[in-house]
Amino acid sequence: MAAFRHRFPDASVECSAVEDSEFFGRTFDGVIAWGLMFLIPPEIQSVVIRKVASALNLGGKFLFTSPKESVKWRDARTDRESISLGTEGYQRILRAEGLVLIGEQCDEGDNYYYLSSKV
Repeated sequence: MAAFRHRFPDASVECSAVEDSEFFGRTFDGVIAWGLMFLIPPEIQSVVIRKVASALNLGGKFLFTSPKESVKWRDARTDRESISLGTEGYQRILRAEGLVLIGEQCDEGDNYYYLSSKV
């Protein structure tokens, strides 16, 4: 956290479980969850999407990464069980929370991105 604080002295920082974050008491134009969603259990992924949706301003964007396929594996970096709900699973949750999937992309490192918007 010290290195982050040094590089971004004015940024708000919190160290907590994502589903318990105090950040959800604020509103944002955008939220990024890079390399996070698949590391938390499916029920917590749903909670996080719900909380992000409630914290986004109208037209706000939510970008997150998770494999396109519905799949379960052991994460090489963290050794944690990882679960992707897949495009259809994420679309279902996003829609239920007032978000629309507006884009998907895969990069050269096989990271899969979902971009949604609050409507």
